[in-house]
Amino acid sequence: MGEGFRPSGRNLPVGGKRARVLLPVGGQVPARPLEILLGPILADPPAMEFAMFFDPVALAIVGGGTTLAALLRTPLRDVARGLRALATLARTPFAAEPLLQQVAALSRIARRHGVMALDRSVLTDPDVAAAVAAIVDGADSEAVALLVADRRRTRAERHCAAAELWAAAAEAAPAMGMVGTLIGLARMFAAMDDVATIGAGMAVALLATLYGAVLANLVLQPIAGRLRGAARAEAFERARLEAPLVALARREAPLALASVA
Repeated sequence: MGEGFRPSGRNLPVGGKRARVLLPVGGQVPARPLEILLGPILADPPAMEFAMFFDPVALAIVGGGTTLAALLRTPLRDVARGLRALATLARTPFAAEPLLQQVAALSRIARRHGVMALDRSVLTDPDVAAAVAAIVDGADSEAVALLVADRRRTRAERHCAAAELWAAAAEAAPAMGMVGTLIGLARMFAAMDDVATIGAGMAVALLATLYGAVLANLVLQPIAGRLRGAARAEAFERARLEAPLVALARREAPLALASVA
């Protein structure tokens, strides 16, 4: 019997026969490689805290580089629009139904009291207010149609410019993560004789890539996608306003107005 081992006291079947298993003198089975690797984690679960995934250097490289790249690629007026657009994510989607009902009411007022009576109407939507003001000033139906279409197109362009800020940041974040990885590797190779410096450099290299991927795919791209979707939905809804406003300029009461009245 080998040194440092003792019989286990149990007979296990081996090749159709029962044989005794030898255990170490301490009575414990030697740990397998997987147990050696996962032992500290399983024995001390609190060690797997989120603090181990935080590195200020990597965060500064990715966050600062992404912000700088987005600012350099976007005009300042679009940067302000992009930041203000975040407030719209929590709002309900734009719906044209209340405005269609308002245009129908304006059409009834115009038929009864004349177009000049619309000047006293209180309109909160800027596009409808601009169209009604043009009608009161005597603009024809073609001019009103051009005005409404131009304001809708301008609004859509502003919304797309706001979304482009976040799309540019999402495009730059993985690249900034790779920059952080290169900086961490350079820091690690520059001090191979210092174990602490090697660990810090490796942490920057790995976490920078992680930060870039998470920031781009879980934060920035979803924001850009939701802003673009909201812009498309609002442009579609505002397109429904053009025909009723043109009919109002013609002093008509089309079926579209009667159906929402």
